[in-house]
Amino acid sequence: MTIGNKFNVLVVGCGHMGTSHAKAYHKLPEFQLVGLVSRSPKSRNALSELLGGVPTFENYELALKITKPHAVSINTYPDTHYGYVKMALKAGAHVFVEKPLALTVEEAEELVSLAQKLHKKLVVGYILRVHPAWAQFIAIARTLGKPLVMRMNLNQQSSGAQWYTHQQLMRSMSPIVDCGVHYIDVMCLMTGAQPISVSAIGARLSNEIDEKMYNYGQLQVRFEDGSVGWYEAGWGPMMSETAFFVKDVIGPKGCVSIVDEQKGASDDVEGHTKTGGLKIHHSALTENGEFAKKDEVVSTKDEPDHDGLCYLEQVYFLKSILGDIDLTSHLRDAVNSLKVVLAADASVKTGKTVFLSRVKAN
Repeated sequence: MTIGNKFNVLVVGCGHMGTSHAKAYHKLPEFQLVGLVSRSPKSRNALSELLGGVPTFENYELALKITKPHAVSINTYPDTHYGYVKMALKAGAHVFVEKPLALTVEEAEELVSLAQKLHKKLVVGYILRVHPAWAQFIAIARTLGKPLVMRMNLNQQSSGAQWYTHQQLMRSMSPIVDCGVHYIDVMCLMTGAQPISVSAIGARLSNEIDEKMYNYGQLQVRFEDGSVGWYEAGWGPMMSETAFFVKDVIGPKGCVSIVDEQKGASDDVEGHTKTGGLKIHHSALTENGEFAKKDEVVSTKDEPDHDGLCYLEQVYFLKSILGDIDLTSHLRDAVNSLKVVLAADASVKTGKTVFLSRVKAN
């Protein structure tokens, strides 16, 4: 039940993503923020002040018991997701959780089953799915014929606090796992086909991270329709800012690319989702062998900023609750993209191609 026609929501994690999502709940009249949870007094107190004095907590379990939320928003490090989501669902709350859903496929599948058993909504933060320009990018890619060649990367040159955050993330997963779920998901949406194998390479470029971890990786994935894709991700102060943002799809009929000459630096979080424009190239030729059409540039200058995209994610979360949206395909895709990137991680460690015959198509 809700109080005063509002859903009481508890936000866990007050870093960059938690702050953006908390702002979204604050703006949406259907939500009422009842608590902010963070291990850092500085982050939770600053966010509380920004939002008008929301109660703060250091202990998540205690916050659940005191606030009794209808919904929980989990924006913490990935190694906490499984435990935190499970606790929230068992407490009777709907859950929004930042990607990835869990650290293993088995844990992710368990959470999906639990949410379905308890009739609670579980939404995973795949921000590109609510991005208008990315939706258009995917739609255009689907018109290019088959097979598709999909080239994507997101390398992040980081220092200071951001390098510290990257190091903390790498305590549980590599860059190609953490960020790769977004782009594998996009590739599956573009092809509508089943990924069948993954090969990957990786390199450890810093003594500041665990010797078994790598901060640069690249994966190559093959799909049953003949499409292929690669994704590259690297974190750290040594990363190059040359071609750090590539989003390019090629098909028999031409290609489409996300272009923006004003991308800015790779450590600009806004730049991770910013597009600026879509460039469409047509492969058709005239009788004289010249291109039949000129390249087109579709402006996306009015796209939402990062906070705006997080707002759209929470609008979807709200709609899933109010409209009782069937999230079966959403959760299937979240688990399957996790399967692919974890297989890539295994490929880095073993040097072998991993076959994915059991992964379902989107």
